[in-house]
Amino acid sequence: MKKATGAFFFFMATLVMWAVSVFFEILFNKRIELLPLLYGFSFYQFANWVCRKFISRDPLLVNTCVSLLHSSITSTSVMLILVKQLLSNGLDELFEHSQLVKATWPWAYSALCISCGYFAYDQLDMLLYGLYSGWIPSILLHHFILLGCFTLALYRNVTINYLILTLICELHSIFLHVRKVRRMAGIRDAKSKSVKIEWFFNISTFLFARFWSHVLITVKLVKDASKFEKGVELPVALFGMAGMNLLNVSLGIDLFKAFRREINRHNIHQL
Repeated sequence: MKKATGAFFFFMATLVMWAVSVFFEILFNKRIELLPLLYGFSFYQFANWVCRKFISRDPLLVNTCVSLLHSSITSTSVMLILVKQLLSNGLDELFEHSQLVKATWPWAYSALCISCGYFAYDQLDMLLYGLYSGWIPSILLHHFILLGCFTLALYRNVTINYLILTLICELHSIFLHVRKVRRMAGIRDAKSKSVKIEWFFNISTFLFARFWSHVLITVKLVKDASKFEKGVELPVALFGMAGMNLLNVSLGIDLFKAFRREINRHNIHQL
């Protein structure tokens, strides 16, 4: 574990407060529907142990493998939930305001709980092994925003379907993690067919599954603002999406720079 910083103490403190809140809701308010949140945390912690024991003891590789597992499971489950609703109710009802805010699609609540458990696990793992950098690490801030928005929605049982839509971005996360594993394995030939295919899916899923999907969700929130009842739902949703969109812009810039670096490195080696 690297030397503790202000970021470490802040994000660890918020994570501890989050954990206390969750256990209070489950134990004292009898919110047993939140148990999948603990199952999700435990499952990904177990996956971490398996990777550490049988694959590698490198904390970054272990964290990336578990993150890849989460992205694969979550994007698949979200797609199945959306396809089921689309076949049952059609496109118009799928994006109807009352459906997105008050209703909860089958398995959506549990899927959100499990994913929330993963983000808590990942936050803890990155803090313990120092898998972050900077005074305000974007990845820790990303998880902080998600845990706050997701947990509040789960407590109040509102906007669950909205948040399921935001998890479409995990389809792009698959290729982010694949790229990281590929680079750690020493495969860096930007002109190889497999790397070209990876970059194609990386960039295309970033644009459609992450960037534009989150922009459209934000537009939908603003368009339906008058339909929200008075309360914290709309402000929290707008704050969360504003944070996500800013982080997406930053991620897009980093992704473009990484692509340029790999291309330029290959061109230099060709000289």
